[in-house]
Amino acid sequence: MSVNTVEHNRARFDFEGVDAIWLFGYGSLIYKVDFPFLEQRPASIRGWVRRFWQASHDHRGTPEAPGRVVTLVQQPGAVCRGMAYRVSPSVFEHLDVREKNGYLRFSTPMTFDDGSEAEGLVYIATEDNEAFLGDAPEADIARQIASAHGPSGPNADYLLRLADSLRALGDECPHTFAIESHLRSVVTEDA
Repeated sequence: MSVNTVEHNRARFDFEGVDAIWLFGYGSLIYKVDFPFLEQRPASIRGWVRRFWQASHDHRGTPEAPGRVVTLVQQPGAVCRGMAYRVSPSVFEHLDVREKNGYLRFSTPMTFDDGSEAEGLVYIATEDNEAFLGDAPEADIARQIASAHGPSGPNADYLLRLADSLRALGDECPHTFAIESHLRSVVTEDA
C-alpha cells in the first residue's frame, strides 16, 4: 500500500448523518491536539500494543533519514491506553492529512475509565504499508530516534512527550519507556 493514505481513508467511511464520532489516540494524538473536539476522555482498546515500528518520512524524519513513530500491533489479551475524543466528522479532513504516512482508519470498540464503552475510529499503520519498519532492538530504535529530525521537529521530542503523556494517563508501556531509557543513554553518551 502507498505511504500516502489520504484518499484511501476518505473512501473508507461514510459519515452521512453522523454528527459526532469517537476517535482513539495512542501516540501524538494524546498530546498534540491540533483539532477541535466536543469531549475528551481517557480510554483503552483491547488486543493491541503500541510499537515504534512505523517510519516517519513527513513529520519526525525525512525520506532520506526517517524517524520512528508508533503504530498498533495486534496482541491477544493486551490493553492499550490512550485518549478518546468525540469529534465532528469534518475533523477528519485535517487528521487524514496529518496521519497520511501509511495510517488507515479502522473501527474499534473503546472502554472508558468509568467502564462504559463506545465504538470509535483509530488510525493504524499496518505492516503492508511502505513505511512499516517492524520490530528492531529497542536500543537501535532509540539510536534512530535520536538522530532523526523532520518538519515537525526532532523525533526525540515525539518519544519524550509521548512517554510523559503516558505517565500522566497512568499507563505502563514497557516498550515506550525502554526506548526512552535507551534514548537518554544515547544522549548522555553523545554529550
